[in-house]
Amino acid sequence: MTNEPQIQKEPQIPTNLRLLLIVEEIAKAGSPLKPMQLAEVLGLPKPTVHRLLQTAESEGFLQRDLDGRSYGPGPRLRQLAVRTMSSEHLRTGRLAILKGVAEDIGETCNLATPDREGMTYLDRVETHWPLRIQLPIGTNVPFYCTASGKMYLSTLRDSTLEAVLKSRPLEALTDNTLIDPDALRRELAETRARGYSQDNEEFMMGMTALAVPVKDNAGRLLATLSVHAPDQRHSVEDLVDFLPRLQTAAQKLSELHNS
Repeated sequence: MTNEPQIQKEPQIPTNLRLLLIVEEIAKAGSPLKPMQLAEVLGLPKPTVHRLLQTAESEGFLQRDLDGRSYGPGPRLRQLAVRTMSSEHLRTGRLAILKGVAEDIGETCNLATPDREGMTYLDRVETHWPLRIQLPIGTNVPFYCTASGKMYLSTLRDSTLEAVLKSRPLEALTDNTLIDPDALRRELAETRARGYSQDNEEFMMGMTALAVPVKDNAGRLLATLSVHAPDQRHSVEDLVDFLPRLQTAAQKLSELHNS
């Protein structure tokens, strides 16, 4: 009787987990993935991956990237992420941090997350001043002319940024809006180098803003923390003085969401 070596088979992924694991891989990657990449990582047959991606796309959980071949988060998955971040436990801690920043600075503070078409305000704590800028929770603002949006754009890889900039003309919302793509690219490069972004009356006349990133465990942008104020009270240069306070709060928010 011979003792033949036993061949151990790779564990099979249960059918009801396959789509969840595909969604998880796309979320972990932080950028759109092709079916072949997913098949290699998960060890699933390519036809199976294609079928699951088509199902997720038809239901709105995933959507094709601008290249037509890769897949990224769809509207339902993005809404799921926002609702998860808005759970009672997280929101209570988050609002406590925002309230502390707003009281220290004396101006409105916002937490915004990137969506397909712009940044969406997830939470905010208002200033006590009678003169304030009204941008309620759920407001969606453009990427290219807001502090939170430019912070997000500065984190994109070059090919994705180019696709975003070419997707539609840049509209001048004020006299200060950067509508020249080259000027905006330079602004984003500066934003990337210094670690914060600013809005000098580019989205709305009379409003200035400053934003810093809130990062996940992999160092990727999860959300943005920003402060905005009427220019009668603070210029952009004034807001830069509050940068250390914003960065400390952003680190606390990162720890809260990554714990």
